Amino acid sequence: MNTIIKTLNSENPDEWIIKEAAQIIQSGGLVAFPTETVYGLGANALDETSVKKIFEAKGRPSDNPLIVHIASKEELPKLVEYIPKKAQILMDAFWPGPLTLIFPKSNIIPYSITAGLSTVAIRLPQNKIARALIETAGVPIAAPSANTSGKPSPTKASHVIEDLNGKIEMILDGGPVLVGLESTVVDVTGDIPVILRPGGITKEMLEEAVGEVLVDPAILSQKALTSTPKAPGMKYKHYAPKAKVTIVEGELSKVITVINKLTKEKQAQHLKVGIMATEQTKDSYAGDCIIVVGDRSNPETIAANLFDTLRAFDEAGMDVVLAEAFSYEEIGFAIMNRLQKAAGYDIIEV
Repeated sequence: MNTIIKTLNSENPDEWIIKEAAQIIQSGGLVAFPTETVYGLGANALDETSVKKIFEAKGRPSDNPLIVHIASKEELPKLVEYIPKKAQILMDAFWPGPLTLIFPKSNIIPYSITAGLSTVAIRLPQNKIARALIETAGVPIAAPSANTSGKPSPTKASHVIEDLNGKIEMILDGGPVLVGLESTVVDVTGDIPVILRPGGITKEMLEEAVGEVLVDPAILSQKALTSTPKAPGMKYKHYAPKAKVTIVEGELSKVITVINKLTKEKQAQHLKVGIMATEQTKDSYAGDCIIVVGDRSNPETIAANLFDTLRAFDEAGMDVVLAEAFSYEEIGFAIMNRLQKAAGYDIIEV
């Protein structure tokens, strides 16, 4: 397959390119496009045949549900059985934006999207390219991250090209994304909202809007689910580069000492060692490849760069990546969720 790659202005996307991409969606094809979180791989959410192509292109397990993207709140009622009161509050506070809500699904949503569940995950993205594509296509778009299943999620079009070029009809290049982590997923089908996947909309932000919010215990647990997950990212290994990732957690000065010690040990075994450092620690290491993931005083920079940094270690040919741990507060909760999964929960506490 010859994949068409088009570059768009994220603030003022070319309407002819959007129409071309929308026609691909309407005809049952796949289009990768930017959102504010990561790049998504889109298909017509109401067409079971098109949806199956997503799983094939990504190599994604069929029991891993997809998120349905809409262009306006007015599209929601036909896709769900009902809208709970707390869901409405969260929609008013955070839509459009990086928040996915799980509702009881209506009959028009195929079970292939929901992995057989009676609930569906829905999001109204903020990105103008994403919104224009959905609106022009005239159908809700199912879109997981546009990467090979299990690899770090794509935050640049170059990541999508690396993974999916030749497997899908079109890639829309809208430049680097803003948030860098997938959307926060919240189950609103019960009395109290439950976070199933942390993201840029933090627990603190949610609670300020709607009161008590629970966190699913599986989020930071090494124990994989045995049942069908209600949200993407809950069951399978995710976000992992080819290199073996190890997280070192504890007081920062001790973390630096242990990472330097491990670096020498790994290098003595003739392994190439990459170190995921921060602005505060970048001069403290002597690995084969030191990459600054962001600034500890501005954790949003770490979130934005995390997946790109993991991919960069692979590009540099590293065998091992040693990563500093980060605070679990606010967006740090989402950062550590992704980093722990990338490391397969290989954590050294010091």
